[in-house]
Amino acid sequence: MRRKEREITDIDNKMAIIDKCKVCRLGLSDDNQPYIVPLNYGYCLDADVLTLFFHGAQKGKKVDIIKKNNMACFEVDCDSQFIEGATPCTSAYLYKSVTGRGKIIIMETAEDKINGLNKIMKHQTGKYPEYRFTEADLKNVMVYKMEVEEFTGKQKEFTEK
Repeated sequence: MRRKEREITDIDNKMAIIDKCKVCRLGLSDDNQPYIVPLNYGYCLDADVLTLFFHGAQKGKKVDIIKKNNMACFEVDCDSQFIEGATPCTSAYLYKSVTGRGKIIIMETAEDKINGLNKIMKHQTGKYPEYRFTEADLKNVMVYKMEVEEFTGKQKEFTEK
């Protein structure tokens, strides 16, 4: 990272951003062509290993790409604010973000799908019941996870001059 003073190294601070954000941009590669899609997500952190959970339709471009190449990257950001300066070059944009990369794994079993969907619902709603899903629900949805291999945080906060 070029701007080391903006790097977030503490895992708890990175996780606070992941917890606060609600949309994750998932980056994929289709025959060396970039493809990015915004998604709602859920997550878990186990022994400092981050896993992100997503869901969507059983068919489509995203699914086709994942089945050909399961390497992916992600980005989440929040707390953004434009600060206008006296000139354009003295303006600033405040933010907190986390980016990373890993492998996408399609969840096959009903138990794995339910686990992933519960993680998504808990993160998106802030509620913690065990949601119930019908057999038809599980049949009609693709649930997949990203096993994150590395992730970094970055922020620009307000500083008075």
